Amino acid sequence: MALLVTEPEKVILDQLLIPPRPQILLKITQQARMDEPDVAMIAEAIASDVGLSGAVLQVVNSAAFRRATTIRSIHQAVMTLGLDRVLLIVKAVALKSCWSDSKALEYLWGHSQLIANCAALLAEELGYEVIKDKVYMLGLFHQSGVAALYTHFDDYAELLAKNQTLSWRGIADIERERYSTSHPTVAALIAQKWGLPTALAEAIYYQYDWESLVASEEMTKAVRLLVVLLKLAKVAADKQSGQPYPPSNWYELVDATSSFLGLDEGQLEEVLLVVAEKAASAQ
Repeated sequence: MALLVTEPEKVILDQLLIPPRPQILLKITQQARMDEPDVAMIAEAIASDVGLSGAVLQVVNSAAFRRATTIRSIHQAVMTLGLDRVLLIVKAVALKSCWSDSKALEYLWGHSQLIANCAALLAEELGYEVIKDKVYMLGLFHQSGVAALYTHFDDYAELLAKNQTLSWRGIADIERERYSTSHPTVAALIAQKWGLPTALAEAIYYQYDWESLVASEEMTKAVRLLVVLLKLAKVAADKQSGQPYPPSNWYELVDATSSFLGLDEGQLEEVLLVVAEKAASAQ
């Protein structure tokens, strides 16, 4: 389904600096859409950007994408993982370079990286390895709207500082009152603009929607699964980084996810513990 964007949101979103895809990403995306894409040319184009190719190889060789042998080149990555999976990872690692560095955003990206790793590990642990690359990208992109709002609004740093006392859902509520939009909506539009799969854009948009997780006419089962994995990945990431556990919304989380995944509370806790330990060993 199409994202629900209100008229006031359209006005403010027109003013926001939503980052365009880098030229190299446009080039390889156009080639990938051809009936017979030149895989060697795409691999060469990625490899020509030293920073981008290095980051991609770091991801594909990380604990989240564990492989029996180390992948040493972009060409090998494309041949091993497939073009579609590599392009998703390229888009994910290219996003960070679109905003100037700041201490606040550096922490945001670092935590998003941890969430992405936990999401990929969760997908593997729960038997959803086929979507591991998608949930990894979801982990990286899901708060990209925060960076866009931080860059655009002078007073957003003050709101971002409230992350220590407010939930991200609470911050999104304040954003709607103050800016007529929210970081999930902005992040979903960035995902659309960057050509991410529709299910990922919808999962980003509905990332705080507890009410629709179990049964929803708005979200497909595939989108609900992505949202569930993202929510659990956040808990695992917080546990790994020393945040209070279980979180204050633990029972709400259990109610929303246990029946969907077919796991009870004890099984959920066991899975999260395993993922947090694997994420810790990967650092």
